[in-house]
Amino acid sequence: MFAGLDLGTSGVRALLVGDNGQPVGVADVALDVQHLHPGWSEQAPDAWTQAAAEALAQLKQAHPKEMAQLRGIGLSGQMHGATLLDEAGKVLRPCILWNDTRSHEQAARLDATPGLREISGNIVFPGFTAPKLNWLAEHEPETFARVATVLLPKDYIAYWLTGVIGSEMSDAAGTSWLDTGARAWSDDLLAKTGMRRDQMPESREGTGVVGTIRGDLAAELGLPDAVQVVAGGGDNAAAACGVGALAEGDGFVSLGTSGVLLAARDGFAPSPETAVHTFCHAIPDTWYQMGVILAATDCLNWLARLTGSKPADLTAPLGDRITAPGRLRFLPYLSGERTPHNDSAVRGAFLGLDIGAGRDDLARAVLEGVSFALRDNLDALVRTGANLDRVLAIGGGARSRYWVELLATILELPVDLPAQGEFGAALGAARLAICGVTGAAPADVMTRPAIAETIDPRRDLVPSYRDAHSAFAASFPKLKAMP
Repeated sequence: MFAGLDLGTSGVRALLVGDNGQPVGVADVALDVQHLHPGWSEQAPDAWTQAAAEALAQLKQAHPKEMAQLRGIGLSGQMHGATLLDEAGKVLRPCILWNDTRSHEQAARLDATPGLREISGNIVFPGFTAPKLNWLAEHEPETFARVATVLLPKDYIAYWLTGVIGSEMSDAAGTSWLDTGARAWSDDLLAKTGMRRDQMPESREGTGVVGTIRGDLAAELGLPDAVQVVAGGGDNAAAACGVGALAEGDGFVSLGTSGVLLAARDGFAPSPETAVHTFCHAIPDTWYQMGVILAATDCLNWLARLTGSKPADLTAPLGDRITAPGRLRFLPYLSGERTPHNDSAVRGAFLGLDIGAGRDDLARAVLEGVSFALRDNLDALVRTGANLDRVLAIGGGARSRYWVELLATILELPVDLPAQGEFGAALGAARLAICGVTGAAPADVMTRPAIAETIDPRRDLVPSYRDAHSAFAASFPKLKAMP
């Protein structure tokens, strides 16, 4: 038996699978996020380990015989978070998360540093790890002076499980400290950002074994004492492993809290000027590129809160089939934006509101706005040389057939819907554990899920949505010009 532990922003998921990769059981434990000031987003690492322990305990209670046969745990997690340890391995402060924008000034300064984009392959986004440490040096210098090690969130879980400090390349690529093409920490990048090589954990491939679970922790959790912990991957790399997106042309679109359009790449082909992320994959000698929008289902959740509704109640009246684009336009920049604008300060808007607009009009505009933003991501990916002829849809938003048909029509790509079951980051983490412990080839383990249905673009509506997207794209400069 193998387990995948996925540390998300809103919770920890533990998935138990057999050596054939078939899910046996799952447990979820919620997490809170602290927002002490506007733009700040933090979590206590102790909350992660408590949630992980609880999730594993739930699996053990529900599946005691299977958990007694546990051989490996693979990890997945939210990227970019700055988890800071002192020389004794103690946490210095709450982790600054991926969606924290306080370091936007530091990010802009670093991004203008000659050579930084060229080596890392990426823009320095405010959410990345390096600018967070620069912010810390300027605003909490006493804490910064005590930083002995910087860990990413899931790597802190590995440290808790094994006592070994380490990382892996798919997550490390989102720090601005990794030479992404060479798949190694860059002394040059570290020096440019005021950091040292000895503050970085050892980096390995996602299938690499970090170590064996600590004996005292195994006893506390009631787990076998020979369980091996495998490095795993950043959340999107792990999700790609979960859906079998490993080779050139494979890709998925994720309609989650944020939105992601990901394409696997056989080689390193950075194009930072597009604001596309170019990261190492969690499997050896492979990379991936993705466009990211910071608010996808978060936009629908926001509208649901304002209207006193549930997200499903907002989408239900729209039915299953799309019609022509609405006149109301929504710009989904509620938390700023990454791809293609790299703008943490921009904020969202409704354009074209009139007195006759109702709740259904607002809901449709939100779905259209998020889908148009993902079309911006596709156009940016195409400019890097990525080639997608279809995508798999995952995430909570993919449960709305209306939204999937809308997305297929706006992307002008067939969208595959997987059959019911586990196929996300937790499954990818478990698959990485299987490969790491048994030596199995990723291509043999990380297969694509069965497809329940393929939603094709509505060819009769593609021209009108193409025009509507052009109007959407033209709105961004006008929004930026507003005081």
